[in-house]
Amino acid sequence: MIDKFPHMDEALIQAGLAATAGEVPVGAVLVRGGAIIARSHNRVITPPDPTGHAEILVLRAGAKLLGSSRLGDCDLYVTLEPCAMCAQAIAFARIRRIYYGADDPKGGGVAHGACIFDQPTCHHKPEIYGGIGAGQSAKLLKDFFATRRD
Repeated sequence: MIDKFPHMDEALIQAGLAATAGEVPVGAVLVRGGAIIARSHNRVITPPDPTGHAEILVLRAGAKLLGSSRLGDCDLYVTLEPCAMCAQAIAFARIRRIYYGADDPKGGGVAHGACIFDQPTCHHKPEIYGGIGAGQSAKLLKDFFATRRD
């Protein structure tokens, strides 16, 4: 268990499920009132869906469950820094806090790249906590891509 951030454990489990399915190992959970209300992992390849990122999938599930596109009392745990697409969706959903694992210098949209929440056109900026379980998240990614290079 990752001290102080036990929900990241479930996000890591989801990332492992993604790797097993041949997807880039990213997992996410949506938390409300201390309880996980949605969990998912990347599902870009099957079914073919370029928007099938773990973050998008848990936002969709949370919105459906709560009957609202505004998830302002929810927190998101994700194993990799969200990309620009996911960061913008997070802003639209009004997520309260993001806890993410590994940085993504190439494709990130929060602390790297587009830095969506720092843009003047962004209408909502969640609290952001990076590096939660970063070592475990990065290892899943490195191991996954190492098998693709062999």
